[in-house]
Amino acid sequence: MARISRLETPRESRRALRPNYDPETFGQLSEKFARFIGTAKFLVYMTFFVTFWVLWNTLGPKELRFDEYPFIFLTLLLSLQASYAAPLILLAQNRQADRDRVTSQEDRARDERNLAVTEFMVREIAAMRKELVAEIKELMDEKSGTNTQPDTKK
Repeated sequence: MARISRLETPRESRRALRPNYDPETFGQLSEKFARFIGTAKFLVYMTFFVTFWVLWNTLGPKELRFDEYPFIFLTLLLSLQASYAAPLILLAQNRQADRDRVTSQEDRARDERNLAVTEFMVREIAAMRKELVAEIKELMDEKSGTNTQPDTKK
């Protein structure tokens, strides 16, 4: 009776109890959220929200007020918003730092290639200049009638 090895057969996938999420999508959403929080528009919205909340709960009809003076519920909401905003902002900053690192590595590689090309061009120009000077000297010698080359035809 032949036994099938466990390594030869693929394992059936099990359903995970943890929810699956795409880290890239989550990162993009966190960056959008961080960008929005850093705008004047967000500050204006939050100012209007808090002002309305305080005015409603101090000047509104007594039976419709839902958060009296110490504004405990407002404090809870603002704390909750801050507790989610801080990690999302840090995540967005980390992603930006990663992008900046990749960009600087690409810039460094491009600069090294440019430096190599520049050094090559400098060497080529120096060689051409040396050849040009030698040709000019040769032409000048021919015109003056003196030949500085040793005569090997004797």
